[in-house]
Parts: sequence; C-alpha cells; structure tokens
Amino acid sequence: MFFASDNAGPVHPKVMQRMIAANDGHQMPYGNDSIMDEVRIRIREVFEAPQAEVYLVATGTAANALALACYTQPWQTVFCSKVSHIQEDECNAPEFYTSGAKLALVGEGDKMTPASLETAIIGQAVGNVHGAQPGPVSITQVTERGELHTLDELRALTDVVRRHNLPVHLDGARFANAAAALGCTAAEMSWKLGIDVVSFGGTKNGCMGVEAVVFFDPAKAWEFELRRKRGAHLFSKHRYLSAQMAGYLEDDTWLAIAREANANADYLADGLRKADAKFVHKPQANMIFARWPRAVHQRMHDAGARYYLWDGPLEGPAEELVAARLVCDWSISRDQIDVFLRHF
Repeated sequence: MFFASDNAGPVHPKVMQRMIAANDGHQMPYGNDSIMDEVRIRIREVFEAPQAEVYLVATGTAANALALACYTQPWQTVFCSKVSHIQEDECNAPEFYTSGAKLALVGEGDKMTPASLETAIIGQAVGNVHGAQPGPVSITQVTERGELHTLDELRALTDVVRRHNLPVHLDGARFANAAAALGCTAAEMSWKLGIDVVSFGGTKNGCMGVEAVVFFDPAKAWEFELRRKRGAHLFSKHRYLSAQMAGYLEDDTWLAIAREANANADYLADGLRKADAKFVHKPQANMIFARWPRAVHQRMHDAGARYYLWDGPLEGPAEELVAARLVCDWSISRDQIDVFLRHF
C-alpha cells in the first residue's frame, strides 16, 4: 500500500534487462557509448524531430535547471506557476544554474492562464536597466497537482509566449503520463505547439534514474554539453543512463508503463469516490489529491499505508477532513489498492 511517490517504485523489468545487458564488456565513456546512439535515434523518432539534440542526466532537477540555463541570461526571469517543480522542489537550482536569474510566479494555481501569463510578461521592465528582463516560460505537464494541460491549453500559452518572442521549456517529469492520458503523440505535445526544449522524464515512470533533455533547436547543443560538464552532471559510465533510456523507449515501453500507472490511479480514484472522499483537484493522470477524515488516515497508516498528508498532521480531531496526495506507479497491484480502500 505504497502511494507516497512514483519515485519510490521498482525499476521496470525491460529497463533493468537493458542495464544488465549493458554491464557486459566495455563501452566508451561520457556519452560516447553505442547505446546512446540508439537512444538518440529512438527519441528523434518518438518526437518526430530528426534534428533534435538529445542528452541524458540522472535527475529531473538537473534536466530542468540545465535546460533553462541554456535559454536564460542572469538578468532575466523565468515565468512559471506558483506550484511548479522548479519553484517548490528544486532548492533554487534553476537560479543557481542560470547564475542568478529570478523566477516570476504566474497565476494562483498549478496552471498558468494565457491572461495571467500575458500580464506577467508585460509587467516585466523591458528595456529598463533597473529591472529583471523577460526570459523563458516553463510549463509543467503533468502539473504538480496531478492535472493536465490540454493541447489547446498548451497552445494558448505558447501563443502568448511567441507574441513576446520568448522560449518555452516543458517540465515533463511525467510527460509519458500526460501523453498517455491525452492520447497524443510526443510531437503533438511539444515542438508542434512551439516548445523549444523538453525534460522527458524516466525516473518517475519505471527507470532507475534517468531523464532526457530534448532540444528542438540544435544550436543549443554545445552550450548544454558545456553546462552539463561544468555542473557535474556528465556521467563517466554514461552507458548505464543510456541503457535505462533504451529499455524505456523500446517497443514504446514508456507509454505502456504510463498507461498502467494512470489506470491504477483511475481505479484508486474510483474507489475513493465510492468511499465519499472529497477531491481537491480533478484526478487526470497518476496523481490524486483528496480529503477524508483524520481517523481514517490514522487507521490506514496503522495498517501500513504510506502516502503524504497534504494540509494537516496525523494527530488531531478524528473527524476533521485532511487532504492527502497519493501517486500510483506501474507496479501497484489492484489487490494492494483494494486492501487500502477496505480501511475506509
């Protein structure tokens, strides 16, 4: 009954098999391994972008911060939602790797609106030496509250950005979950909407620890290579990153894993709905935010359930409603979900 995070789940067998196979013999280091050649070809196919440049790092924070650094000057600001990962969970890494650029927090929830983004961009002191200048826009898909931007919503945001001639970064730590839920292609959710660079997540979706940074503008490639090395994120035994991503991409395993995780969350959400839990955000991918009485939380924790309470402690009035965040990965069984639900 482990719903704390999709970071906590096991490595998918197809990913592990490729890592075991990669452990035989020798390969050139620092991304010059033959498996990385396979990864580049496959990601270009997945994104329908034959000119894309592809790089691997081990963490989502590195992927986001290094990608944004390639599009951000120190005197600029990065526009993002108030609950984006780069704002809430990366310990100022984007500011650090951009040599001090600010984050401009847009809107009130987990999604920026075109109107709020337009207002934020216009509000920056363009040409005024005393203020931060407009920089890239970072969009999170799936959001940190488990919601999806539809393709039309993404297009509306990128239309605003393009009017101001700014670049767009997509934080896709759960890119696969979003693509699976929307039933769209990787291209339709990225460069075809005007996205310049994508953090294509693997770690939360069945990999051991690997994220791809996909640049649709090859001109940024050399700068990223330098920033990755300078930032201490270039692995010497890079083949173990490559092998994970190769297994992840093989036979569209990345999508199959995401569909399993999303289906598990749908099943869990249906059970919570029947138990009269109150949803804080509409469940749309593999993450659920819902409230129910503290006494039930206590009973679940005593039974061994693991998940995060979101707006209150485990101790307190028994009937008070307390929100929880529950995340499903591919490996959660329906039996485990049923056991969890029986404690309501």
